Amino acid sequence: MSKTEIIVKDNSRQLAEAGARLFTKVALASVRERGHFAVAISGGSTPRGVHRLLAEEPHRSEVPWKRTSLFWVDERCVPVTDDRSNYGLAKRDLLDKVPLPMSQIHPMPVEVPSDMGAQEYQREIQNFFQVGEEQIPEFDLIFLGIGTDGHTASLFPGQRALKEQKQWIVAVKGGDPNVSRLTMTYPLLNRARVIVILVSGKGKAAILKTLFEEKQTGLPAAGIKPTNGELTWLIDRDAAVGITKEVFHGNS
Repeated sequence: MSKTEIIVKDNSRQLAEAGARLFTKVALASVRERGHFAVAISGGSTPRGVHRLLAEEPHRSEVPWKRTSLFWVDERCVPVTDDRSNYGLAKRDLLDKVPLPMSQIHPMPVEVPSDMGAQEYQREIQNFFQVGEEQIPEFDLIFLGIGTDGHTASLFPGQRALKEQKQWIVAVKGGDPNVSRLTMTYPLLNRARVIVILVSGKGKAAILKTLFEEKQTGLPAAGIKPTNGELTWLIDRDAAVGITKEVFHGNS
């Protein structure tokens, strides 16, 4: 049975610290229990605070990097040198500063047509987890965010990707910037053992209130429902300003 927890921090710094601690905790537990840690991270501004802290002590020394494999939830189909590249930002904030072997870093392929890239990345995940096409892999940890329109990963309102049940990775176009992208879909996202959704800033307060207090929103972020894992919302005080106390007492 899945479990949901909502954690509110006073500011973005505390939010990043909580995210980095959770990353380290899940990494250590995964290696202890299964010998390896498989994690997928997101782009955007909020996760960058977590990535930067993971590159600093004590996390840099505590995370078992040699037994960690890093994937991406979604990616914009732009060159890695482009400031809009999720991989490029993570490389500067984190990857260049920690002892994570290059062979264990799995960026999404953006140098090929997006439909082909989606197929390639699905095969890469399939080969890594050594599963058949009918068996959905279980990431140990997936970090997500949400947009002011309620999107998560690169799953945007009204798009066909929201109904995808077979493919784990699909090509989409949309968002800001409005470019071609690759994204994980619900079947793969919801299979993770732990999902963390980071939300920061007053600009997210309205959409967060809608997500928590209106059960049938149709917003993409509402589709994050772990099959049998844990869902943790990490929110700063500005983003949580409109949420009623009943929401916090009602999560289980």
